[in-house]
Amino acid sequence: MFNINNFLHSNSLSPALEWKGYPKYNFIGGHNDNESIPVKSLKESIDNVILKEGKTLAKYGLESGPQGYLPLRSFIADQLKNSASIRCSEEEILIVSGSLQALDLVNQTFLKKDDTVIIEEENYGGTISRLNKLGVKMIGVPLEQDGMNITELERTLQNLEIKGIKPRYIYTIPTIQNPTGTIMSIQKRKALITLSKKYNVPIFEDDCYADLIFEKERPPAIKSFDDDGYVVYCGSFSKSIAPALRVGYLVADWPVLSRILPHKTDAGTGSLEQMTLAEFCKNNFNAHIKTLRAELKNKSNAMCNAIDKYFGSSADYIKPDGGIFIWINMPKNVDTSRLYDLALKQGVAINPGSDWSINENGRHKIRLCFGNPSALEIDEGIKLLAQICQKEFGVPVQIANL
Repeated sequence: MFNINNFLHSNSLSPALEWKGYPKYNFIGGHNDNESIPVKSLKESIDNVILKEGKTLAKYGLESGPQGYLPLRSFIADQLKNSASIRCSEEEILIVSGSLQALDLVNQTFLKKDDTVIIEEENYGGTISRLNKLGVKMIGVPLEQDGMNITELERTLQNLEIKGIKPRYIYTIPTIQNPTGTIMSIQKRKALITLSKKYNVPIFEDDCYADLIFEKERPPAIKSFDDDGYVVYCGSFSKSIAPALRVGYLVADWPVLSRILPHKTDAGTGSLEQMTLAEFCKNNFNAHIKTLRAELKNKSNAMCNAIDKYFGSSADYIKPDGGIFIWINMPKNVDTSRLYDLALKQGVAINPGSDWSINENGRHKIRLCFGNPSALEIDEGIKLLAQICQKEFGVPVQIANL
């Protein structure tokens, strides 16, 4: 019997677990509601585009070049101009296989082991895990209700400059920050650009949730205030259309994008997906997003109501203005990593805060996603989670609803 362990390097990754299906109450991951997928319109788009453009599948790049299907890039350029005030051309856009590939490409371009990056100290778990695997030093900047603490950011940049350390980039999720759900103010966005230029440090702007603001006006992207090419911008269709499509995009001035593009060695993101999205989006995107926002707001309300009903004042959180998740601060005696293990055994999946933070406070926090489960599943799952938490940690204090 062949034993692969004899051929693995010492730094090989741990084996994957066999997938057993999703838990009954799945409050993790960037999933959409099954009913929110615009299946009929996508089918019509596939039927239309395959007849018009199907023969271009014969060539890598669909006769649009290595940056992706040109009609999709044209839609993205127009949409970013209208929704995020970004002015860019199709030549400044690279289609990628979801935002995770965008993150990997930027990291391959900018980083090597022992480099330093600045990030929000509570942050996307995928970003944290990737930077850890690369052996990159992360310096966290605290978050406020209106985004990154700019005073602390400047102090960090000053201290690094004194030490002769040049951070490779400043990573931020300014709109529906993951996991906190905060939205950076316009004032801070402009201040961030000013600091970027002052200290000559690029910005990596991850804007994957920006289309999902429920009612407030979407602020201009940080990229929109950038006249000198300091910002690399990332967006995605995973949250707005369907996660399994695996289509995202990078936007950067050509001198930057031309150095990122050679790292994309997969012969291109799925072409049929790109063609379908381009056909769908030109007539359906904005109407679909409007409907999706309303659905997600209802899910958010259902989650907040369940948390209030079953956890009471034990769970401290800020009601989100958009997105698909809620960031909850629990009492200090609640170890959410332990709670994760216990809850998963009973069919409740949560994100423990330690995976989404580079400070110790994450140990007592939870990220709960509401995009996929129904309102009934949200209520039942949060009730069960509260029962598990109460039994193990005495939180919440026993209440009638449990």
